[in-house]
Amino acid sequence: MIRFNSDYTEMCHPAIFDALKAASREQNPGYTDDAHCEAAAAMIKKAIRNDKADVYFFVGGTQTNATIITAALRPHQGVISCETGHIACHESGAIEHSGHKVITVKGSDGKLSAADIEAVWHKHFDDSVHEHIVQPKLVYISQTTEIGSQYTKEELLAISAACAKCGFYLYIDGARLGYALGAAGNDLDLPTLASCCDVFYIGGTKCGAMFGEAVVITNPKLKEDFRYIMKQVAGRLAKGWLIGIQFEALFKDNLYEKITKRADDLAMAIRAALLSKGFKPASSSTSNQQFFYLPLKVYQELAKDYALSVDGPLDEEATLVRFCTSWATEESAVAGLVKRITEL
Repeated sequence: MIRFNSDYTEMCHPAIFDALKAASREQNPGYTDDAHCEAAAAMIKKAIRNDKADVYFFVGGTQTNATIITAALRPHQGVISCETGHIACHESGAIEHSGHKVITVKGSDGKLSAADIEAVWHKHFDDSVHEHIVQPKLVYISQTTEIGSQYTKEELLAISAACAKCGFYLYIDGARLGYALGAAGNDLDLPTLASCCDVFYIGGTKCGAMFGEAVVITNPKLKEDFRYIMKQVAGRLAKGWLIGIQFEALFKDNLYEKITKRADDLAMAIRAALLSKGFKPASSSTSNQQFFYLPLKVYQELAKDYALSVDGPLDEEATLVRFCTSWATEESAVAGLVKRITEL
């Protein structure tokens, strides 16, 4: 069985494994107060061209989302998300569990627009009884989105301007940020992305690391007491240097973008094969996640040899199937899958 159901089915890139092995007998201070985390943070600040940003290291994405949203919002406030956003549909209510409502918007192609954001502001503040309703305060988007699509530079600049106009924080979930940077047609780089938002994170778990995410806070208002909040919500890893070492490796010689671009290229070969057979894509994704509607019998035939994810119920005519590549996907595995698709 060859897995195309996820981008974190392998342990980690060999460069990271070697770096961890080399440091296995080191003694380091805990809770990310170590030289590796300091060096990784410096590399990230250089990459985003912002020496004043603060960088924090977390183990996983849900933990990261919950901590940032908890830190940014007061008790009566909520977070705006596309209805397909990760926090809205794939985190088991982690945000609501912390006491904050997720205010969902339909969006388009898995994305929010500046108009969507302003509409939420007006819906709330134009209501004469708005003080009785959860107040929107933070906008959550992800790059790539939950369905693999990407925000363009123009879209992100417009969203950033709308958030500033409405007095909202903008938070970008970068669990698959590497795959967005390497996607065909991408016109966003790290410095531009960092300048457009108040906080974002660089995903490691799904982009070649064993585990780990790097949070970057650019808005001084969100920096205050952040480490206290991290500890309170169990977000600080005692052996924090294990994350720092991994991001040192990922940001050395541009490894992060190299390995994720390769995954995008392989995913596009799968997309081309599916399109050639007339199957309908669910999004405009040019990243490592490809979502297609397949007849159930086609999915079942492919599933004999390939592990694939199904999003939603099984449907005789249109079962939504995700094909996902990773930094470690073998070209021969993709060639085999493409052959099977074209032979259907």
